[in-house]
Amino acid sequence: MKLLRLVLYILPVVFFISNVSAKTINMARANWDTGYFHAEIYKIGLEKLGYKIPKLKDVKPGVFYVAAAAGDIDLWVNGWVKTQATYIDATKGKVIPVGYVARQGGLQGYLIDKKSADKFKIKSVLDIKKNAKAFDSNGDGKADMVACPPGWGCEKVITGHFDELGLGDFINPIKAEYSASLADAISRYKNGGSILYYTWAPNWIFGELKLGTDVVWIEVPSSKTKVVKSKHATKSKINHGFKLDDIRATANKDFLKKNPQVKKFLEVASIPLADISAQNLKMFKGEKSQRDVRRHAEEWIKANQSTFDGWIKKAQK
Repeated sequence: MKLLRLVLYILPVVFFISNVSAKTINMARANWDTGYFHAEIYKIGLEKLGYKIPKLKDVKPGVFYVAAAAGDIDLWVNGWVKTQATYIDATKGKVIPVGYVARQGGLQGYLIDKKSADKFKIKSVLDIKKNAKAFDSNGDGKADMVACPPGWGCEKVITGHFDELGLGDFINPIKAEYSASLADAISRYKNGGSILYYTWAPNWIFGELKLGTDVVWIEVPSSKTKVVKSKHATKSKINHGFKLDDIRATANKDFLKKNPQVKKFLEVASIPLADISAQNLKMFKGEKSQRDVRRHAEEWIKANQSTFDGWIKKAQK
């Protein structure tokens, strides 16, 4: 009888422990490569807490938020919450931001090469109209601008600019694969051409084209955003056309309730912008395989071991 009671007591405990250790997180990452590095660091941290995480799914915001609201994906750490606000709002509270990967780190806007800005006296994106041919690479008479692929939050903002300011009359937005399009723009610049593109920080592009030397921010006179002080711009104060954004984890609300350790980990972890930018440049230089990204993340953790260990300890309390 005593043996039977012992067995009946132990079995539920063993079952509970095995379930906890086998807990799987369906984690996604953005389908832009500048988000891979911090996603991998967070993945390693969650694995350290005992969770199993399959290969990360590369998705765009338009897919992530629908899947996360349905419970098919649990979380990602690539939430640009202001830029992606329409997607977040559409989940009706089922997907929420948590923690800060980089607080107010998401600077966005349009840039042109400084040589063209000085030559044509371009201060605003509207000034491109008189000089569109200089930025035209396909002969259609319109300036070509590297924009965002469909399904990204920035694509919706850019579309808003085109509607509000009539930019489509003289600018052709390139919505193909972003990194490849940007690489084409860099090649054009290095061959003496004029370039116009959207980008954000952190991003490897700033290691390739230096702000203030090669390229400068130009104004987007949108009624939905404010004029702010801006370094390396055509004016000391400009309207970037985009709100300064926070990069945050966003997750299924019910999942967070059931996994308080995960929630706590997401609340306490963060990555310096400079470190993200430095790794992004390594990828642009050729270290871009998944094995490279994993190694970069592991090297960062080793160099910041006490910080990383602190996240784990706080999450386990």
